[in-house]
Amino acid sequence: MFQTYLVYLTTTKILMIKLDKVIESVYERWSKVTFIKSSKYDTAFLKENMMGPNAIKIVEELSESLELEKSMRVLDLGCGRGLTSIFLAKEYGVTVFATDLWISATENYERIKSMGLEDKIIPIHAEAHDLPFAHEFFDIAICVDAYHYFGVEEDYLTKYFAPLVKKGGQIAVAVPGLKQEFTNGVPEELLPYWFDNMNLHSCDWWYNLWKTSDLVSIKECKELNCLKEAWQDWLLCDNDYARRDIGMMKAEGGKYFNFVSIIATKL
Repeated sequence: MFQTYLVYLTTTKILMIKLDKVIESVYERWSKVTFIKSSKYDTAFLKENMMGPNAIKIVEELSESLELEKSMRVLDLGCGRGLTSIFLAKEYGVTVFATDLWISATENYERIKSMGLEDKIIPIHAEAHDLPFAHEFFDIAICVDAYHYFGVEEDYLTKYFAPLVKKGGQIAVAVPGLKQEFTNGVPEELLPYWFDNMNLHSCDWWYNLWKTSDLVSIKECKELNCLKEAWQDWLLCDNDYARRDIGMMKAEGGKYFNFVSIIATKL
C-alpha cells in the first residue's frame, strides 16, 4: 500500500511538472503572438532609439483596437525618435506625420530614410499647443507615451487635439499610468524618483477627463497588457535615464504602475 501511494505521489509530481511546462510554453507562445509585429524589428536599433518603455510594443497593442487602412493620414504626436511612426507606416501602409518637439525633423528624417519610408512618413518639429495642421486633416490621431505631458490640461483634447481629426475618425492615446489614484500622496518608496510633471493617473481619471469633451465619444478606456515587456526592454538600454528607472521600477515592485489606453471617435 505504501509503495503504491509512493508511486502515485511520484507520478502526480511528474504530471504537475509537465503541466507547469505546458503552461510556461503556452505563455511563451502567447507573448510571441501578442508582439508578433514588433518582434521583427532589430533589437539594437530599438534600444538605440527608445526614449522610454518600448513604444513599438505599446503601439502594436494599441493598434489592435484601431481600424487602420492604407489610404489614411495619421498624426503621431510626440513620436520621439519616430519608432511608432516607423511601425505604423511599415505595418499598415498609412501616411504618418511624425511630430515631436524634443527631436528635430531633420534627425528623424535621416532615421526614416534609413528605413526606406521617406514616402510614407513626414517628419514635423512642433509643440503640442502649436500644431501646424488644418482642422479635420487626419483620419487618426495617435499619441504614445507623451500625452500625459500636455494632455492633462482640461481643455487640451477639445482645443488642440480632437479638432485635427475628421468626423468619425479615431483618436488613440497610450500613457504610463496608475492602477489607482494616490489618495494619500505618493508612496514613500517612490518619492526619490518622483517629479512634479510625471502626471501619472488611473483609467478612471483619464475617462473622466475625456468625457467632458463634446468633440469625442469614448470607445474604450483600459489597461494595456504590455507593461512588463515594454518596461523590461527599456531597462535593458544603455541609457542614463533607463539606468535611473531601474531603481524606480524595483521600488514600485508591480504595485502601482500600469499603461492606460483611451480610444475615442471624433464627433
